[in-house]
Amino acid sequence: MDFAPYQDTAPESVRALSPPPQNRPTSPPIRNNARSPPPLRPNTDPFGASSLPAPNHFSNEPRGFGGGDSEGGRLDVNLFETSLPLRLDYEACLAYLALPPAGGVFLLVMEHKSDYVRFHAWQSSLVFSAIFVLHLIFSWSSILSWMLFVFDLGLIGLLTMHAYRDADGLDRYELPFFGGLASSIVDSE
Repeated sequence: MDFAPYQDTAPESVRALSPPPQNRPTSPPIRNNARSPPPLRPNTDPFGASSLPAPNHFSNEPRGFGGGDSEGGRLDVNLFETSLPLRLDYEACLAYLALPPAGGVFLLVMEHKSDYVRFHAWQSSLVFSAIFVLHLIFSWSSILSWMLFVFDLGLIGLLTMHAYRDADGLDRYELPFFGGLASSIVDSE
């Protein structure tokens, strides 16, 4: 089971190395073409404790605000990148157009990189599952069923249009109850 779907590599592969032991003899250094770590900073603590070395002393990866992120070590984060070989706006529209709510569920399983697509997949799954229950409840009346079907088609058209148009700025068009719920689910992932 994958509990960290947004990480490119396992956390163990980007873990910082332990500092060398101070009192034991060390093996001869290995020569490689990588840049050498900077020396330890001088002691600037007024209480006499030794100061800590810079974070990149134990790792060749840049850390902090300047580069990389703290979760997966990815240096090249692209907000418009998707897991499937489709454009972001087409993939978000697919959440509503591909037999709702099945299209949303399919994208929730397949898409792991784009929060924008995952939001629309969650919203589609939640909204059209609730509408499916309404269809079951009102199946006794053909007039109410047809009115609900026309409402479904209009809602699919509206949500698809917003998913396509808002992809440029990654804006989320949220329906009153389900949109907030979908947004909170995506933000907590």
